[in-house]
Amino acid sequence: MKRLLAALALCAAVPAVAFLPNVPEAEAPAEPEAPVQTIDDTQDAGADERIAERISGIFAELPAFESVGVEVSEGVVTLSGQVPRQEDIARAEAIATRVSGVVTVENGLERDVSISAEGTGLASLAERWDGLVEMLPLIGLALLVWGGITLVGYLIAGLGALWHRLAPNSFLAELIASAIRFIFIIGGLVVALDLLGAGALLGAVLGGAGVIGLALGFALRETIENYLASLMLSLRQPFRANDWVKIDDLEGRVIRLTSRATVLMTLDGNHLRIPNGQVFRAVITNFTRNPQRRFQFDLGVDADDDARAARQLGRDTLAGLEFVLDDPAPEARVMEVGDSNVVIRFLAWIDQRETDWWKAQSQAIPAVKEALEEAGFGLPEPIYRLRFDPRSASIPFQQATDAGKGSEAGTPARKMVQQITVTETEEDVRPVNEIADMVDKERRESGAEQDKDLLDSSRPVE
Repeated sequence: MKRLLAALALCAAVPAVAFLPNVPEAEAPAEPEAPVQTIDDTQDAGADERIAERISGIFAELPAFESVGVEVSEGVVTLSGQVPRQEDIARAEAIATRVSGVVTVENGLERDVSISAEGTGLASLAERWDGLVEMLPLIGLALLVWGGITLVGYLIAGLGALWHRLAPNSFLAELIASAIRFIFIIGGLVVALDLLGAGALLGAVLGGAGVIGLALGFALRETIENYLASLMLSLRQPFRANDWVKIDDLEGRVIRLTSRATVLMTLDGNHLRIPNGQVFRAVITNFTRNPQRRFQFDLGVDADDDARAARQLGRDTLAGLEFVLDDPAPEARVMEVGDSNVVIRFLAWIDQRETDWWKAQSQAIPAVKEALEEAGFGLPEPIYRLRFDPRSASIPFQQATDAGKGSEAGTPARKMVQQITVTETEEDVRPVNEIADMVDKERRESGAEQDKDLLDSSRPVE
């Protein structure tokens, strides 16, 4: 009778979906629900003892559950005792639930945190030590493989002559060698961890290295930027050694280009180090690349004078100077009409290899000025209205009067001015190369640092 009732209960538990006719696949339910396990209304005699013996027998075969107590009453299993690890608690409950006839499990297990516990105490340390000793030959093999691969990488990277022949400069050759060493070190580490079966550890190491690399990238952003800028500058070669350049508002002659900075010697003879990141972004003016250079200056003639005649006279005067080039020819332009004069800009070209730019301009200005004055052109000065308050009324004007007398024609002061003017006219306009000589001397004396110079005279300038 009991077996008949159990069979009827099972038939009632079968889902009605099983007896439905076939329906199209699109209309059928995605997945039928699992049947609900029913509990018998009666229990065979001795079932609790059999369940307890079965669970205890299983636990006896597992060292982690040797001290677990099992009690069964009406199919309800109560577990008590301690296990060495936290995950063993859920594992014991899962095993007990799978035994036939078990209705539910009351899990009273706790983790054993004493020092003698199997998973956390001295016994666990001893087992792990024994495992490490057993793995020593495999660890030695993995280290040997890692060392061999790394050695091969260092040998390949050590072919300096090859990389210097393939790379455009020494900086890039060193970068290639460093990259090869890094790739072989990482590759050897991957192979060694794979031999040890530590693929998960490799993923954790690489993931941690990525996070650390990202943090270091933000912290060392300027350093990395300078390093990359040095690489680009060494490839582009924007200037040569001893070129006279202006980088933004910084001016001087180039001493060398290093992996971190561009070293200049200013026109005052001072050393100037500019980070390569700033040099790479800056506007660079190179005064040395083109030997022809133009100078210009402005002079104002009286508004009543003929500005076109003044332009022509100024051009002819500049063309008559020996250091001024005929091609391109001198030029004069009317720039603006001021309050009391017409401003004319005079322009002329020189060859920097034979003429100093500053000296040429210093010679040309007084030459054009004197030519205009001798031709009768007026060069008026701005007129100012002066106001003296009571505090300035006591200033003795005799000093100013005496000073003005010295400028009259024929006085010693006037003769001295004429003498100075003649001396300036005969001044040598050849280029002054004292800064260039200093740069050449320093480059010859600093042989060790010269090897680190990224400037290559054999490559074209960008």
